[in-house]
Amino acid sequence: MTELTPERMEHMATTLEGSGRYRVLRPLEARVLDAYPSTPGTRLGMFLDLETTGLSAAKDEIIEFGIVPFVYTLEGKILGTLEPFSRLREPSCPIPAQITALTGITPEMVAGQSVTPEEVAGFVAPASLIIAHNASFDRKFAERFSPVFTTKPWACSMRDVDWAAEGYEGRKLSYLGMQAGFWFDGHRATDDCQAGIAILDRVLPVSGRPALAALLENARQIRCRIWAENAPYEYKDMLRQRGYRWNDGTDGNPRAWSISLPEAEVEGELAFLSAEVYARPVELPVTRITPWDRFSTRC
Repeated sequence: MTELTPERMEHMATTLEGSGRYRVLRPLEARVLDAYPSTPGTRLGMFLDLETTGLSAAKDEIIEFGIVPFVYTLEGKILGTLEPFSRLREPSCPIPAQITALTGITPEMVAGQSVTPEEVAGFVAPASLIIAHNASFDRKFAERFSPVFTTKPWACSMRDVDWAAEGYEGRKLSYLGMQAGFWFDGHRATDDCQAGIAILDRVLPVSGRPALAALLENARQIRCRIWAENAPYEYKDMLRQRGYRWNDGTDGNPRAWSISLPEAEVEGELAFLSAEVYARPVELPVTRITPWDRFSTRC
């Protein structure tokens, strides 16, 4: 029997793909750098993923940190990754069974494990950018754990790339990985980080741009959040269809429907609200959002 060496298996995979009848998923292989390169014009990004005891940043706790540094150019090319920060942490309350089922993290694995805010702050300090897949979730937990995360600009690999416009039917990390041609062990923090970086390293099929370049372009934009306070109840469905989301006010922001838009679109949206929703001129709260505030409770 012919030995199935890695080279022969790759040849078989390429042959199957070449037939046009098969797609082959390869295991994710991170491109790891020995050291930070001396290439001019580079920056250090960090992809972050957290596993937690639940969905509420106000009451639930982090049980695993995964932070993978990566080197990129301002044009959006990823050069490779560096040594990750991967740590488990014992929470003050038991890990729910459904969280163990989802992540594979058991109470025995985290027993006696700890992470200090100072450790995390020291690791994150050199970063020029923090990226998470669903940054609205991760940033709130991260900022509650360490104030270092309030000092960094953030981006979201799920929202800051227009995956639908590029022909993708979903935005889940596992789906995007399959579309990119690889599989990985999901729901462990560092694995998810490596997958996110690999996805951003791919060239988008429609625009032909690196995915990271599209993300950086969106992340650098100044956006504004319009708070449609006291909007008539009968317009809730219209607002939802237009992209507004309801905020219940428990985060310190207005209890109102809101939408985040590029700064240049704010005037037109306010005119729409005055004419179509309130039927009169109105002055509504508008929060200006910089990359340092995006996805936080502050906006």
